Amino acid sequence: MNSGVDLDIGVNGYLEYHLFGQTLYITTTHICLLIIMIALTVFGICANRAIKKADPYKAPGKFLCFIEIIVGLLDSMTIGGLGKKHGPSFANYMGTLFIFILCSNLAGLFGLRPPTADYGVTLALGMITFILIHYNGFKYQKFGHITGLFKPIPILFPINLVGEIANPLSISLRLFGNVLSGTVMMAVVYALIPKFLLIAWPGVLHIYFDVFSGAIQTYVFVMLSMVYISDAFDDEE
Repeated sequence: MNSGVDLDIGVNGYLEYHLFGQTLYITTTHICLLIIMIALTVFGICANRAIKKADPYKAPGKFLCFIEIIVGLLDSMTIGGLGKKHGPSFANYMGTLFIFILCSNLAGLFGLRPPTADYGVTLALGMITFILIHYNGFKYQKFGHITGLFKPIPILFPINLVGEIANPLSISLRLFGNVLSGTVMMAVVYALIPKFLLIAWPGVLHIYFDVFSGAIQTYVFVMLSMVYISDAFDDEE
């Protein structure tokens, strides 16, 4: 049955190309990713210049204070999740991960389709976490990282192995599912409500789906990544 409602969730292809016999497209996800990367790069350059030009004998300006607050919060979060010994070495990655996911989730506020509503993006982030987990496992536990899969009894090896593989899939699917559901809900709202209500009313839903839910999902993804990575360390703080 055709309801006559044109539902657009923002998945569109703009440039077709062929690779290894497959037809691929430049989609809205690639475009939104590029916009976010450019925005973060420009912000990083401006922040770097502001820090280099700062006078240590004068009170910092508003922009510099904003940067210090962000860096302080991200460092505290990383040290709180990974401890004082390992936290500083992961602060740059976890901080970058947090900012990237948060900006991606907030993209809907600017009329963009959140890149994290594409599983290709969240799976890649999950796989980076997966690599870090096992890199640090072999770095700190050596061969014990493998023998640990046979504990507490060898018969549990298949279950432990599935659990290790499931970690990046679970966090990537959680982020993808929550962001995509918000994107679909907003698409339904924009398709069904009268045009004159689009001026202000959807803004309330954007506050929940993009800001509140987006921030929560960012925090959950980063915290779970730190929990999984910290389990790979062979020491305790």
